[in-house]
Amino acid sequence: MAPNELRADRPLVGERTTAPSSTDATPPGQPPRPPRRPRRKGGGGRGAGRWVVRLASLGLILVLGGAAVGGIAAYGLYREAATDLPEHAWLADYQPPQMSRIYAADSRLMAELALERRVFVPVGAIPPRLQAAFVAAEDQNFWSHHGVDFLAIGRAALMNVEGLFTGRRAFGASTITQQVAKNMLVGNDRTIMRKVREAILAFRLESAMPKDRILEIYLNEIFLGQQAYGVASAAMNYFNKGLDELTLGETAFLAALPKAPNNYNPNRYPEAAKARRDWVLDRMAEDGAVTQAEADAAKREPIVARGRARPDLLATGQYFTEEVRRELVARFGQDQTTMGGLVVRTSMEPELQTATEQALREGLMAYDRRRGGWRGPVAKISTAATEWMPALEGVTRPAGAPAEWQLAVVLDVENSEAKLAWLEHPDGRAQAQPRQGTLPFSAVQGWARPASRDGRLGAAPRRMQDVLSPGDVVLVESRPGSPAQGRNPARPAQLALRQIPQVEGAVVALDPATGRVISMAGGFSFEKSWFNRATQALRQPGSSFKPFVYLPALELGIPPNQKLLDGPIEIQTPQGVWKPGNYEGNYNGWVTMRTALQKSLNLVTVRLAQEVGIDRVAETAARFHVIPNMPHVLSMALGAGETTVMRMAAAYASFVNGGKEVMPTLIDTVQDRFGNVVWRADSRRCDGCDSGPGAEPPHLLDERKQIADPIAAYQMVSLLQGVVQYGTGGRAGAGLNRPVAGKTGTTNDYMDNWFVGFTPDIVVAVWVGFDDPRSLGRNETGGTNAAPIFHDVVASALRDSPPVPFRAPPGVALVRTQLDNGQTILEPFRPGTENAARPPIGTDEVVTDTPAGTEGGLGGLY
Repeated sequence: MAPNELRADRPLVGERTTAPSSTDATPPGQPPRPPRRPRRKGGGGRGAGRWVVRLASLGLILVLGGAAVGGIAAYGLYREAATDLPEHAWLADYQPPQMSRIYAADSRLMAELALERRVFVPVGAIPPRLQAAFVAAEDQNFWSHHGVDFLAIGRAALMNVEGLFTGRRAFGASTITQQVAKNMLVGNDRTIMRKVREAILAFRLESAMPKDRILEIYLNEIFLGQQAYGVASAAMNYFNKGLDELTLGETAFLAALPKAPNNYNPNRYPEAAKARRDWVLDRMAEDGAVTQAEADAAKREPIVARGRARPDLLATGQYFTEEVRRELVARFGQDQTTMGGLVVRTSMEPELQTATEQALREGLMAYDRRRGGWRGPVAKISTAATEWMPALEGVTRPAGAPAEWQLAVVLDVENSEAKLAWLEHPDGRAQAQPRQGTLPFSAVQGWARPASRDGRLGAAPRRMQDVLSPGDVVLVESRPGSPAQGRNPARPAQLALRQIPQVEGAVVALDPATGRVISMAGGFSFEKSWFNRATQALRQPGSSFKPFVYLPALELGIPPNQKLLDGPIEIQTPQGVWKPGNYEGNYNGWVTMRTALQKSLNLVTVRLAQEVGIDRVAETAARFHVIPNMPHVLSMALGAGETTVMRMAAAYASFVNGGKEVMPTLIDTVQDRFGNVVWRADSRRCDGCDSGPGAEPPHLLDERKQIADPIAAYQMVSLLQGVVQYGTGGRAGAGLNRPVAGKTGTTNDYMDNWFVGFTPDIVVAVWVGFDDPRSLGRNETGGTNAAPIFHDVVASALRDSPPVPFRAPPGVALVRTQLDNGQTILEPFRPGTENAARPPIGTDEVVTDTPAGTEGGLGGLY
């Protein structure tokens, strides 16, 4: 054994030797067990450590398991939320809805068409401080986050947990991008799923478009109270300013509104509005958008809400405006009309439009005073000193009463006059002031006969008590030259009694060279009835249709001095024998075509229609767009068909412009929101418009359809001049001192009154009648009722214009001719027909009328 070898059976030096216990003994053949580590006093340390390890392992497992489950749940939530998400790419080209505006010919505003009052402003035109104010108030990290601000979400979560114990309202953490997604794509419902969808779309929006575009959509879409959508509309509604005119304080106030516009209304909650405004200013200073000194100065600004001064809309032309709106809807659709930001330029001339409406009202009122009688008061109230004012304020103003008419109560009635009082609101104030005036009996004596329900008129009044009684509420108007509105008790106003007529009418005035409608009235009052009688009412034109019977005869070469028989005639129809007659019931024998038209002789017209053929007359009516599908019966020659005032005006315009087709237009141009012209009425081709400075002057090519022979059209102009100068249309041209032509029209039983006429500069068509067709009364003709309205419209239109003669076409022969009444005129002839008058046309006979259509049995009278 080596000297240094240790023996297992020998103890080491100092080793304690004890006999091994039975438990410590090592079985033979196995290595010895390691010695046990002695236990420390207090024991259990090793067991506690094991429990810590075990708990940590369990916690890690739970965390990992929870993370896995949460991830799976989150993925499932994402998949569910992402399913059927709305397409967002269209927002890159999205344009917010904008109101459309309609302008008159002189660029004054007629109407605004909108579902939401919004003005779109590109982001480049929005002042940087205004952008910074909204970013500071709504999303301070807007320029750095990618759609969702997780820091803001965490901050809001902590504040909301704290709010559970304090009762404070929960905070949100939506970014501007999320608000755009909510407003434009996912809706406003308050659910977790909506928030998830909103967040997903926010990420997608950030990747699809630049930040500037997102901010542009937000600032133009956000609702800011007082019916304002977008910052531009809000600036006008609150401060009556443009965006570039806002002060810093006003800018911060607008940025304070998105959170709760109604709660920060400066008129209702001034303190809350100021507090929120100041908070925004502090946030702007914190972001570096303004200095603290600027913010402090802005805080000292009072919030003065001035309210929007809306642009003055024209107080005239409601029928015209509504017709334009209908045309826009038909052409561009409802959505584009009310939300497309269209700029519409019309042909309406406001001054002439006002004069047209006034002329029609006065003409209808003149008929109503002559035939309508007095239909009684609007209401009846007490005249006690303490009761009549509130009672009068409670009376509903009749629809259609002109603005210058007042509702007045009769306080006292004497034989020769009545004392009336009414309420006036000076300067628009709510507190009404009483005014007084007198109504003399002489102002009602001539017309205020009592009218029964069936239209019969009673005896003429002999004293004021036969017309009015104390307590009657009536419509009155201050007479010209009367003291202003009865404000001086010593000089009460002189009043005129008024009532809204039951008779209606319509007027269209247009430019014969272009077809541009320059004024139009569709009734006594748009407030009373929106029905446009100028374009929507189909009425019989009566004798105003006769030019379309005479024109084909002129085109066939029959000269104006052709002799025609004015004698009795019988027409055999499927319904029996029709015996037309003249208005005066007489016969004139042989007369020229000119005399027949001047006197509006029905029998001559029927014979002439038979001579040229009713088929040719129907073709002429269709050519001129008067009656597109006229039945081929002889009674149609006397105006028994149906047409509109607009069609008649356009048809007569073709006589003036040498037989060119005239299509009436109310709209000149339509521009889209970007200023591009998307529609233009004038379709004429311009040769040379693209030429340079040294080229020939450009000129417009008139490519309109020629629908009548120019010489025949001029002959018709000359014949219609005779109607005004020597015939039934004398009242139309009285005192105008210029060439005027036209034709009266009166249908059977005096149901419709017409006058359609023109000068070289303007065409005016007038119709008068009842909506529910009934007789206007015996001897109520177009020359009596419609011609004076025509006269007043033309006088207003051409007040400052020198007289212009009608232009004769090349080749027409003007021959001095003596008329039946002995006067001489220059009669226009087609070359070679000066002495080509045929033998007299017409004999006493019975004519068989077997049309393809149905015999109307109605005809023109006068």
